[in-house]
Amino acid sequence: MKKLRIIFMGTPEFAVGILDTIIKNNYEVVGVITAADKPAGRGQKIKYSAVKEYALENNLHLLQPTNLKDEAFLEELKSLQANLQIVVAFRMLPKVVWEMPALGTFNLHASLLPNYRGAAPINWAIINGETKTGVTTFFIDDKIDTGAMILSSEIAIDNTENAGQLHDRLMVLGCTTVIDTLKLIESGNVTTTIQNDNSDIKTAYKLNKENCKIDWSKSTTNIHNLIRGLSPYPAAWCYFTDKDEEWNVKIYEAKTIFEEHNGTIGSLICTKKEMKIATKEGYIQILSLQFPGKKKMTTAELLNGITFSENARVS
Repeated sequence: MKKLRIIFMGTPEFAVGILDTIIKNNYEVVGVITAADKPAGRGQKIKYSAVKEYALENNLHLLQPTNLKDEAFLEELKSLQANLQIVVAFRMLPKVVWEMPALGTFNLHASLLPNYRGAAPINWAIINGETKTGVTTFFIDDKIDTGAMILSSEIAIDNTENAGQLHDRLMVLGCTTVIDTLKLIESGNVTTTIQNDNSDIKTAYKLNKENCKIDWSKSTTNIHNLIRGLSPYPAAWCYFTDKDEEWNVKIYEAKTIFEEHNGTIGSLICTKKEMKIATKEGYIQILSLQFPGKKKMTTAELLNGITFSENARVS
């Protein structure tokens, strides 16, 4: 059995769950690398990454390089004498970093590779209506999410769950998969599978304002999947228009209603407590949303303070 000396690299909450599991399974983590602090929010207060918060609480050796090729950082990294590095939701590493440890550097990715390489695999699996996803561990190479695969674990996607709920379930699955990967590495029994590239591979593109906007001409199911896949963050959005006013509105939760109608696609139909939007095959019923300058609220809460006309619509 090889004695592992691990450096862990990660930034968000997803990575914290994995790091915590590694620590609780009594593996030696000699260093933690995370993003540099940056101002966030309206007050531009300095915000620590979730991984930094965890590292400080658990007295772990912390590094926050701004340049991963900086000589001082590389010297400090080398001085920790790690023989394995683990990457979970961090950033692309230069070769000088990922090839440093004798046992290599492996990444945990929240998809069944080679599908959904990229920045937002959990979101895109739901947006594209997948019925299953999973996690994969692989040794890093010089491209993004293309290295030789070690282990993968599969999970079903429920057709009502959102990205936040799937995130939490994948984090639990990822914990188990990382520990299983560590056991293979320390016992010297690792075998890998090369990823096959083909034209059918789906990509997890970085999310932006454009690809988060709802296209109401699409199918009811596609619209619902977009809302689920972007909730709770960054949230699907569209314009609400009524009485010469227009609002940029985020939609967090909705459900589908399949029924024939003669309404115009995008028309807004409201009662005192319910709101639905006409689509090709029926309606999207809005359950929670957020208007500009307001907090996120249920539809009933919104309709308690605002009334829409019969001409209200979305775009």
